[in-house]
Amino acid sequence: MATSVRAKRDDSPPPAAPPVSPGSRRRRSSRGGLRSTLHRWDIKATPYAFIAPFFLTFAAFGLFPLIYTGWLSLNRVELGGDPSWKGLENYTDLATSEFFWNALLNTFTIGVISTVPQLLMALGLAHLLNYKLRGRGFLRVAILAPYATSIAAATLVFAQLFNTDYGMINGLLGWVGIDPVDWETSKWPAQIAISVIVTWRWTGYNALIYLAAMQAVPQDLYEAASLDGASRLRQFISVTIPSIRPTILFTIIVSTIGATQLFGEPMLYGGSVGISGGSGNQFQTLSLLMYEKGWVTGALGQASAIAWVMLLLLLLIGGVQALVSRRDRTKPRGSTS
Repeated sequence: MATSVRAKRDDSPPPAAPPVSPGSRRRRSSRGGLRSTLHRWDIKATPYAFIAPFFLTFAAFGLFPLIYTGWLSLNRVELGGDPSWKGLENYTDLATSEFFWNALLNTFTIGVISTVPQLLMALGLAHLLNYKLRGRGFLRVAILAPYATSIAAATLVFAQLFNTDYGMINGLLGWVGIDPVDWETSKWPAQIAISVIVTWRWTGYNALIYLAAMQAVPQDLYEAASLDGASRLRQFISVTIPSIRPTILFTIIVSTIGATQLFGEPMLYGGSVGISGGSGNQFQTLSLLMYEKGWVTGALGQASAIAWVMLLLLLLIGGVQALVSRRDRTKPRGSTS
């Protein structure tokens, strides 16, 4: 009897669930929709939140000064005075200023005689360090030491070496029968001395960039060239240089930009007349002229115009790089023209 009662109880249907009101369903649906919306916004907005600090910093310390400098270049601005509108007059004054053209020419010549030897020596050093040499790790660190040296310290040391009266360079030239060279007041010797400082500081840095690119070149190319009887020099010319051509182009552009903005070396090398680029402006660069116009003569409008001319030059250099890179990408494989 008890068994039958228990069976009847087990066979009884489960109690019905309480009815769900329409309001409860809407609340659950709204909570689910809100959760889904927040999830989508989290996925979309989180990357922008992570990169927002960079853009805010760039807007405050990069974009705003750039726009404000452009506005100053269209005004007559003196230190402590109110700006007055001049339009493009500051730019037309630069076009007729012999100091501007002298500084532009000096920037170009110093850039050429410092960039070309620098990159050639960097290629040679990287090629040597790419082989298994004893103490290769130490040499890689050693060639980077000039880059880590302070600009002021390096320039002051080279200023003593190139001193006209008691410098070591003139002493060495005297041993071989060459008259002392005026490394300070003569145009070309002064520019060569400044270029030596720039070359000494940046050769090792570029050499390590080239070395990293060389180590990414497939070894199969060198093995194939070696089987064809190519010497190390021929492998360097026919395999290494074409393989690292984008890196070479990158270093040329970066070095040219650095030469356009050259400031510390010529200013410190000239000593008391360093801001004016020597007693006869023989090594005054665009950066030195901009500093002199802005903070010595107080013509901030003209200094801002020089800054924008430098920016346009850098944009031109960047445009040339983009054209050359596009030409390399679109050139047919195997073409040598």
